[in-house]
Amino acid sequence: MRHLFLTAAVLATAAPALAEESFPATLAGHAFVPAMTMVAPPADAPRDAWVSGKFTGETPNRQPMSAPGDTGAAYGNHPTGISLPFLGQPFQGLSGFAMNRADDGSVYVLIDNGFGSKANSPDALLMFNRVTPDFDAGSVAINETVFLHDPDHKVPFRIAYEGTDSRYLTGSDFDPESIQVLNGEVWIGDEFGPWLVRAALDGRIIDVYPTLLDGQPLRSPDHPALRVPAVAGTDFQSQRSGGYEGMALQPGSNLLWAMLEKPLLAEGGEPEGDFLRVLVFDPAKGEWTGDTARFQLGEGAAAIGDFNFIDDTRALVIERDNGEGDASLKCTGEPAQDCYPNPAMAKRVVLIDTADRDENGTMRRIGHIDLMNIADPDGLARLETSRSGDGPFTFPFFTIEDVMAVSDTQIMVANDNNLPYSAGRKLGEAANNEFILLNVPELLAAQ
Repeated sequence: MRHLFLTAAVLATAAPALAEESFPATLAGHAFVPAMTMVAPPADAPRDAWVSGKFTGETPNRQPMSAPGDTGAAYGNHPTGISLPFLGQPFQGLSGFAMNRADDGSVYVLIDNGFGSKANSPDALLMFNRVTPDFDAGSVAINETVFLHDPDHKVPFRIAYEGTDSRYLTGSDFDPESIQVLNGEVWIGDEFGPWLVRAALDGRIIDVYPTLLDGQPLRSPDHPALRVPAVAGTDFQSQRSGGYEGMALQPGSNLLWAMLEKPLLAEGGEPEGDFLRVLVFDPAKGEWTGDTARFQLGEGAAAIGDFNFIDDTRALVIERDNGEGDASLKCTGEPAQDCYPNPAMAKRVVLIDTADRDENGTMRRIGHIDLMNIADPDGLARLETSRSGDGPFTFPFFTIEDVMAVSDTQIMVANDNNLPYSAGRKLGEAANNEFILLNVPELLAAQ
């Protein structure tokens, strides 16, 4: 009997895994907000906030539009044609769609921490917006901009604008990456804590919740309680820029499912695996439920970008690699200005079943669409692209961080354009804030 059991186990282990189904996607609409789009700070914001991006270099730079942006060495040092610092606050870094819309049908979209890190974003105001894409016109209306502020001193640490009366929050306080709206309140997932932030629709902070996993605090290296030296896997387990990139609101239960962007760090500082943790929070009780799940990353993927339910159990997840630019222009030798050294390859929207989990708590992947292989038979693409030869429409951005279902057959996807550091659509030009409408009936119907 022992011999037979071992044989069966070996056969089960050796059996090939069923291939995940790939579904087609067709472009149904394309709209964008130009990269160089600024919004004015509130009238009572500190004067410091009227020029943003002053601290993105080695020394402060207070001369507007004097420091040209580029994609960085890993991406070929391509110029983007836009310079820092900015007059005003940039409408960029689109980092999450809320599932529930505003009363007028507009979509809530979150802006991230500003310029990519805690150190370089103390003058970037944190905000969310209500927007209305017009796919017929190819434009996106910005209906309202709401700035996060903490007049009631709910934030449990010193903020960048601590000494001001208005107490607006900045990218040195939080890195907001996911958003949901429930019962007239806004819930935001952060990466620096990682924290869960509760706010009113006018941006006033109501509460800030620390993260607990298995009853223990979960922290990133940017948590304000940490001091150097701090040991990866011991003092902090969440990777830098690895906090709540996706946070889905479950219909019916109204529970928040907060998904980390990257794998947690185990003892010794190495990733615990090629899966991401999902923690469940109960807004009604203001506490973590203790329920956890896992999302298995697909081939070539390093992180996720957004997470939204489409019914009580099925949900959409964006997974991505760290590439940028169309693979048809991949550099074959040394990086040059006419090619992408690290092009986009793995950019997918995955459909999962959160109720179907294996013995490790891993949620079942039902299937996906490939954002690098989108049919465009009607020629709806609106932006000139860098590409070698003909091919499908692609969404070749480093960070793609917004997805939501808009009907039983369509989804909407948008990118984080990392202004002024990304040029994924066209070499030498800063990426715009693009919104694409996709026909994906087979994906949304899959079980």
